Amino acid sequence: MTDIIKVMIVDDHEMVRMGLKTYLMLEPSIEVVGEADNGSKVVDWLKNTAPEQFPDLILMDLMMPVMNGVETTRAVLAEYPSMKIVILTSFLEDDLVVDAVEAGAVSYVLKTVSADELIYALQGANRGMPVMTGDVSQALTRGIRQRTVQGDSSGMTEREKEVLLLIAEGKSNKDIAEELHISIKTVKTHVSNLLMKCELEDRTQLAIYAHRKGWVQVD
Repeated sequence: MTDIIKVMIVDDHEMVRMGLKTYLMLEPSIEVVGEADNGSKVVDWLKNTAPEQFPDLILMDLMMPVMNGVETTRAVLAEYPSMKIVILTSFLEDDLVVDAVEAGAVSYVLKTVSADELIYALQGANRGMPVMTGDVSQALTRGIRQRTVQGDSSGMTEREKEVLLLIAEGKSNKDIAEELHISIKTVKTHVSNLLMKCELEDRTQLAIYAHRKGWVQVD
């Protein structure tokens, strides 16, 4: 028999909560054990609820009054680190995705997903497995890369740092042009500027430079 996943729904729109609750209650593997319309109420609810009645997973909106999804994720996991949180939102902005993941959310799911995809995401998150669609994964990658390049104080421009990181990933000029939506000629100009600013001779040395700086994460 499949274990029941206890879920708490958090969204500031009552109709959204009702819709989610109605659908989730039709799924045999899921039980809705609570709901709230902002993060502050989630924190209060957990403080005043017996641990045996806790949800396994919180399905939470991102933009809410009083305490938003990122703030709530941080607050909940600080007190209950084993709690699983899935962000369900209409917003696909690079910074928001990174903020949610850094706060500890297991998955970041858009409200445009199908019902089956949402169930799959909840089941995966309950097992500690991140489930993200391709567009969310791309936003996460872009957001992390942008923060990486912004965190360096060298004389490089942000675009040059983006090009450098892509070079370190083994991307060709054509690949870089396509990913950054710029011309190959512009890529070549950035590469030339990087070689001059780093006082290096070729792309391989640029890649090594990026790795030595700790800008490239190696699996």
